Amino acid sequence: MAGAILLPLVFLSWSAVSSATSLRDVFYNEIHSILDQPRLPQALDNGPLHPQEVVGWPKNELKVGQISGVTVNNVGQPVIFHRADRVWDSESFDSENKYKHEEKGPIEAETIFVLNPEDGTVLQKWGANFFYMPHGITIDRKGNVYLTDVAMHQVFKFAPQASRPSLTLGKRFEPGSGHLHFCKPTSVAVANNGQMFVADGYCNSRIMKFNSDGRLARIFPQRQEFLSLQVPHSLTLLEHRDLLCIADRDDMRVACIGANLYHTARSAAFTIQQPDMGRVFAIASLGDFVYAVNGPTSQLLPVKGFTLDPMAENVIDHWGPKSNTFTSPHSIAISPDGKYLYVSEIGPNRIWKFLLKSTDTPEETEEEVK
Repeated sequence: MAGAILLPLVFLSWSAVSSATSLRDVFYNEIHSILDQPRLPQALDNGPLHPQEVVGWPKNELKVGQISGVTVNNVGQPVIFHRADRVWDSESFDSENKYKHEEKGPIEAETIFVLNPEDGTVLQKWGANFFYMPHGITIDRKGNVYLTDVAMHQVFKFAPQASRPSLTLGKRFEPGSGHLHFCKPTSVAVANNGQMFVADGYCNSRIMKFNSDGRLARIFPQRQEFLSLQVPHSLTLLEHRDLLCIADRDDMRVACIGANLYHTARSAAFTIQQPDMGRVFAIASLGDFVYAVNGPTSQLLPVKGFTLDPMAENVIDHWGPKSNTFTSPHSIAISPDGKYLYVSEIGPNRIWKFLLKSTDTPEETEEEVK
């Protein structure tokens, strides 16, 4: 039948059936475990893709503040999260990580811009009078938007076109290290089955895993695990490998751990770390490969992009813009079709677009990259 989905036969032992409430429940769980697993992108078969700058994008300079986050929605439009007239500096938080300027109220301007992927013009704005210090933004395959605010120490989930969050995690303006608190959360990664991972971030240096309804399921690392994080700043999921990779910023590495989504996780953590990586600020994945950008570390280390092969625990490519240079990258995202990569920067506040090309394809000229 055209368009039909062919499912593998599921063989169940009598012990599995007897331990479940019914045969129907076991069959349902097995089938949905198969359906929930993500399809692998085409790039997985073609090897790593090299980012090549789309020169002249965006067409006009965006009038924004510090662009703390970038993601791409389900129709390929880049979406940025910026701080408008707010700036995170040494006077923003006290010694206990409490935001010092709550009395200013939320940012009055729209903080979330949806951009035209063709020329970078603004298609839509929202997010006014809500956020105090934006940080991370993620959009899942259903169009839900996840945002972190380091001043409020909270994570928010917005349904498509919603003006108010459908889910809020953390206690408003209350930093903490308990199960109900965050302390300056940085990033969210969302699996296809709705499970969420939050990098809790600048103070606690841990990863918190939640079920789709927002119930805490696990905290990484646990005491018996040989994993130590120092400012987990960005997350990405390699779902087909059941791996969560972490930009462990101040340890100057990328660490990958078993995500435990589909019971096939790699049990031990492993890392990718090389002398020229510096502080890794942001990561995104496509197929078996992770794309990363570092930030200012020392005068001896240039700010640039890296392509990593987590399976080989190695850096396999370096890249960056040709028309200029990176200054202070903060976030990175890849379009759902795997064709484009975006990098946002804080100071100067700008966004870059890159075409993801096969390494076997000849380099295009600036006129060809539109």
